[in-house]
Amino acid sequence: MHLTKLLPAAVREDKSRLPPQLLEELKPLKTRRPWRFLLELLGAWLVIFFVVALAVHLDHWLMTVTAILIVATRQNILGLLVHDQAHCTGFKPYPGDIIANLFAAYPLMVLTVEGYARVHLTHHAKYFTEQDPDHIRKSGEEWNYPMRTNQFLKILARDLLGLNIIKLIKGKQAVPKGRGFARQNRVPLWLRPAYYLLLATILTATGTWAIFLLYWVLPLITVFQIIVRWGAVCEHQYNRLDATVQETTPLITMRWWERLLLPNLNFSYHIYHHYFPGISFSRLPKVHDAFVRYGLVEEKAVFHGYWSYLKFILSPGADRDRSGST
Repeated sequence: MHLTKLLPAAVREDKSRLPPQLLEELKPLKTRRPWRFLLELLGAWLVIFFVVALAVHLDHWLMTVTAILIVATRQNILGLLVHDQAHCTGFKPYPGDIIANLFAAYPLMVLTVEGYARVHLTHHAKYFTEQDPDHIRKSGEEWNYPMRTNQFLKILARDLLGLNIIKLIKGKQAVPKGRGFARQNRVPLWLRPAYYLLLATILTATGTWAIFLLYWVLPLITVFQIIVRWGAVCEHQYNRLDATVQETTPLITMRWWERLLLPNLNFSYHIYHHYFPGISFSRLPKVHDAFVRYGLVEEKAVFHGYWSYLKFILSPGADRDRSGST
């Protein structure tokens, strides 16, 4: 499949060619950070409960819309925490997977830590090969960037209307080709159905089904889908079979207000996550600082803010260049 513009490489060296001094310097960062994980988890839920309670109290459409938007951003944090626990940078698999399932994965309805880990760890090990489930499900024109602005807006509209939710569910639960990765599952099989049964019981007893559907399910199947899409677009440039992490992963430094409006647990430093998947999201800025000090960052290839990267993926040249592409 033809790509009109390749992503510039922001990191000058592949992981296999990094300076030994740098690798030695980063070793102390490879430790689990359970308290930081719990802090982010608690913070997300506090924001969710606060804005929903405020919206219910004020009973005004503007506050309702605001709450739906904010809840979706915190649902994204829950999803990112599931991602981190898949790498065990928060807790050990047991009891960490149970904690992450109960308070991050199960609330998102379609995720389990163990199921996500099976797909995602295979993505890391089989990066952009025919065995990479992420490469497989994110192939085709829908993931071919840069693209025309109107095409991108149509995709976002489908996400907002919840029309792509089935694709998301299938993608998150895809079975990797060949032998996938799976850690020993110590999560009791009864835990997930018991969780949803208890949730349904509480909602029925308190008469809060309407609040749950409006302020949790609605953002989950609409605004959250757009955020997930944007996160994936910022993650890699797809449709490049057998390309390296260095060639296909943008480096995006976020503005302070972007981190405030759309917190992403340093996910825009995604190339460092692939280089060092055992380092917690909270320490990726330190990895970036070290790479800068060692002269390994190509400043001209760094995207400063989401707007900078959006201009790249919606390159005006895409309209002209794609007219003859296949």
